[in-house]
Amino acid sequence: MKPHSYTSEGIVLARRDFGEADRILVLYTKNFGRVSFVAKGVRRPKSRKRGHVEVFNLVKFQAITGRGIDLMTEAEVIDDFKEVRRSLKKISLAYYFSEVIGRITHEQEPNLDLFNLILKYLNSLKTAVELKKLREDFILELLILTGYWPRGKKLEDPDEKLEEVIERQIYSVRVGKRVLS
Repeated sequence: MKPHSYTSEGIVLARRDFGEADRILVLYTKNFGRVSFVAKGVRRPKSRKRGHVEVFNLVKFQAITGRGIDLMTEAEVIDDFKEVRRSLKKISLAYYFSEVIGRITHEQEPNLDLFNLILKYLNSLKTAVELKKLREDFILELLILTGYWPRGKKLEDPDEKLEEVIERQIYSVRVGKRVLS
């Protein structure tokens, strides 16, 4: 159970506009797992949080629990992964990572190892050359960490196993395969 007001670190996985000036953010947090927030007024041009809550940013945030969805009150960027944002191939792979994490996890199920895994692969994406291998390694480590694949056993088709686990198709995989080939 989360306290009324709390602080943590998180990676922004997704965002979507809500209302006139608000935005709903999905973060994978260090202490609380995947959590959705409303960021009030973040789409206004003079908002101080505007640049901090971009997708893939590692942020330190403060939030308060609401009746339905929590409210983000403060956000500060720790790492914006600008090296990843400079390459279309790398950013498409980062979107893939975000979509996979968003689909395989459930709200408010904390897993520090999973948080560290996401951070590890986003950091390795900064200097990566072999993106296809990085993508396959990510899927394998994710499936092992979440308990869907035994450690030490070779995985022939990571995409097929991942889609079997989450029981739906990953949308960004098609783009990722074209860009990475």
